[in-house]
Amino acid sequence: MMLSKLRALRLTALFQIALATLPLTCSAAASAQDWTYRVRPGDTLWDLGTRYLKPTVSWEELQNHNAVPNPYRLPPGQVLRFPIAWLRVEPAPARIVAVRGQVDISGGDGAAAPAREGMQLPIGSRIRTGADASITLAFADDSRLLLRENSELRLDQLSSYGATGMVDTRLRLQRGRSSNRVTPAQGPASRYMITAPTATSSVRGTVFRVSAGQGDDPAATEVVEGRVHVGNRHGQRMVEPGQATLSASAGRAPAPVQPLPAAPRIDEASLRLEPLPLLAAWQALPQARGYRVEVVRADAPDILLFARDTADTRIRIDDLPPGQLRLLVRAVGADGVEGHDSARDFRVPDGLPPPLTTAPVHGQALAQAHPRFAWAQVPGAAGSMLQIAREPDFLEPLAERRTDATRLRSPVALAPGEYYWRVASVDAQGLAGRYGQPLPLRISDAPADAGLQPAQAARGQLTLRWQAGADGQRYRVQVDRRGDFSAPLLDRETATPEISMKQPWRGGTLHVRVQYIDDDGYAGPFSQAQQIQLPCKLCYGVGAGALLLLAL
Repeated sequence: MMLSKLRALRLTALFQIALATLPLTCSAAASAQDWTYRVRPGDTLWDLGTRYLKPTVSWEELQNHNAVPNPYRLPPGQVLRFPIAWLRVEPAPARIVAVRGQVDISGGDGAAAPAREGMQLPIGSRIRTGADASITLAFADDSRLLLRENSELRLDQLSSYGATGMVDTRLRLQRGRSSNRVTPAQGPASRYMITAPTATSSVRGTVFRVSAGQGDDPAATEVVEGRVHVGNRHGQRMVEPGQATLSASAGRAPAPVQPLPAAPRIDEASLRLEPLPLLAAWQALPQARGYRVEVVRADAPDILLFARDTADTRIRIDDLPPGQLRLLVRAVGADGVEGHDSARDFRVPDGLPPPLTTAPVHGQALAQAHPRFAWAQVPGAAGSMLQIAREPDFLEPLAERRTDATRLRSPVALAPGEYYWRVASVDAQGLAGRYGQPLPLRISDAPADAGLQPAQAARGQLTLRWQAGADGQRYRVQVDRRGDFSAPLLDRETATPEISMKQPWRGGTLHVRVQYIDDDGYAGPFSQAQQIQLPCKLCYGVGAGALLLLAL
């Protein structure tokens, strides 16, 4: 009897507590569906209704909802509540901020077009990136998404709640990987969600990565900053900074969180960030199956300039655009989870472009200890810098010599063996621009009468080379006497960054310019013309090493 009375008293107390807290719970739920606005001097209910409410909702309803006694007087600082369902909803297309490589955009009709910076993408757009491509999108609240190579993304919902700053962004990652930098939410209706095949990640402001899963790797959500809610109908996970969760199947809840792999330690002794090529090495991590290397803009880390997955612990990057850049290296675990970044900022100078080279011919074998090198004149260059090295990284050049001319013999005697050479232009302030790509050179120990002259097909030929473009690009090269290219001596397309032409008998100046053509047919502007001086016909020496030389 005593136990039953105690039980009854306990139930009565719980019931009374429930009744007492019910209004608070309902009030919290109601306020969670309201966007709040603090009144400013000069505000009226009419103006606020026109600015924020749907056309079907009157300002009188806003007055009643907030129990405003006098609609003609709104005290500055008063808080007004706007129900989310009453707010004006408008389309908020995404904007393409940056494109690298081949990226295709398709709409509801299925027709695909190449992505271009500045394009506006509406709801329903589908984005596909190629093997060495990426795209950066900006949404209405300036949240950013970087879609990596071999990925596919669909824009399911892109809308904003008028001028409130609240944005509803819902995306579907169908293949590949994305990196996300989400602006903190401006109100209760703000939403940023990415749905992968097995789970949905939703946030209110954070930095995180999402993988759709590939092969044996499950889908994953990796959190760098903030918190991310990951779930499906079978369960939910809250992922904190420095953690990841895997989602192997839509039929199972996301796995318990796990720590991200540690950041690899960069070997400072072997790090060379300037000049290009960039060289970096790092210590191997025992649990890593590989590493992800990226170069991004330091002021906009969601714009990807270079990316490579490698099992090695070192990398060489030959070409990067000028600017303040950032090198990122992260480990990839056995399950495909990517870890914390090691980062180094560096600068690529916005200097003169590398000159076209003319001699020696690419890969030519010479029997001279002091071969002659020749190149074109870059507009605005006050001189040139020649480097010769045993290895293509130029860590310890055998020779480095500046000259005001466009030709120079090796300042050091080169013993028989394999070498590399490259040239940079120097501006009026004495600053060297970007070096051209390392070119191989072989010095032979064969006797002089061994006939080390060019092949017969190369007699009387002028060979020009230039910087290689991206994979799949073609080149259009023009050579002209007068420099206006109205009637060029040569106008040819080629798949390789090199052409040979019959050397004109008449000497003088040749003007050369190159155009890069993408694999989709898009042709960029011609480069600034460079000049080659030909005082006389190309001559072939006899005797010691009979080479192909430009008499510059």
